Amino acid sequence: MRFGTKMRVTSLVALAALVAAAAPMAQAQTPPSQTQVVRYLGTVTAISGDTLTVKTDAGQVNTVEVPATAQLKRIAPGQTDLSKAEVLDFASIATGDRVLVTLDPNAAGATPQALRIIAIKQSDVAQKQQTEAEQWNQGVHGLVKSVDAAAGVIQVNVRVGAQTKEVTVNTTSSTVLKRYAPGSVRFDQAMPAPIAAIKPGDQLWARGTKNADGSAIAADGIVSGSFLSIAGTILSTDSTASTLTVKDLATKKPVTIRFTADAQLRRLPDTMAAILAARLKGGSGGAGAGAPGGGAAGSGAAGGGAQHTFSQGGGGGASRMDFETVLERAPEIQLASLQKGEAVMIVATEDASGVSAVKLLAGVEPLLEAPQAQDLLSSWSLSSGDSEAGAQ
Repeated sequence: MRFGTKMRVTSLVALAALVAAAAPMAQAQTPPSQTQVVRYLGTVTAISGDTLTVKTDAGQVNTVEVPATAQLKRIAPGQTDLSKAEVLDFASIATGDRVLVTLDPNAAGATPQALRIIAIKQSDVAQKQQTEAEQWNQGVHGLVKSVDAAAGVIQVNVRVGAQTKEVTVNTTSSTVLKRYAPGSVRFDQAMPAPIAAIKPGDQLWARGTKNADGSAIAADGIVSGSFLSIAGTILSTDSTASTLTVKDLATKKPVTIRFTADAQLRRLPDTMAAILAARLKGGSGGAGAGAPGGGAAGSGAAGGGAQHTFSQGGGGGASRMDFETVLERAPEIQLASLQKGEAVMIVATEDASGVSAVKLLAGVEPLLEAPQAQDLLSSWSLSSGDSEAGAQ
């Protein structure tokens, strides 16, 4: 999910909560002879004079006049307490802002008039998302090794270069625990779940305060999920049905995988695949750890933010990049471009409806010869470079 979608989701949740909070106030201002005040949520798409055009989440386009008597409030993203709203000047409203509009039932005229508008500024949401994204990226992202639900302790293996590091994730009763919904990899769709739902082998994001050496983190938020890592050769493709059948190299059995519009398909250039394979095999100029927090935004860099680095070519001036960034920068491809017999690596989810791809990486023949190739996709962030955890 991209930042724009996350901003809409975050502000929608907050404004939806405000509907209930605003209801008693609206009823108090409505004369007994009048029907209940009409309210709607939406995004400002145009401003002309004292008139706003608001597109609701259902797709309806509404025009509303904002008289000088209208009550205008600005509330922070995620805030649902109207008592903490600040007075907003009409000139400060901009296109892209999220608004909860309450119409004046007593207004005359062809164009509805606003009795009250509660706004969440797009700029405020963007700033909040950036801050939260940075917090998640500086946290921990890895594979669950063990879970002690009674003690609230989770052991997570994270990648540091070509190696793994064990990090202790400590939780308390105030830690917000969420889990991906079945068949989904969207953070905004993650649902509350107890620590007992987390299993060894799950992918886990943890946000919080790390100790000095990064071996433990006191988590204030966790998102976890179970994902499949499939490496295999293509048996057939069906572009009409948006499916791909591969022979899983681990099980030696065919697996049919469904591709939705959200799935990402990329191809590694031959030279890049060779470099990655050499690093995974521990070749010259092997991987090392960079500065904490140095990973690309949304990479969820393992090892508490340490980069997965490798050298492109030789010489002291060779650039160094983390594995996840390299994978994210690989060219995008279409399902129809994949050929029978081609090797692919896939991250997927599985539910009652079958196996659904999250990401597919082609051009991986050299990688499959590396001992740690199967582990490579575990470090390939599910966030697509925009840290969807920030939507929490």
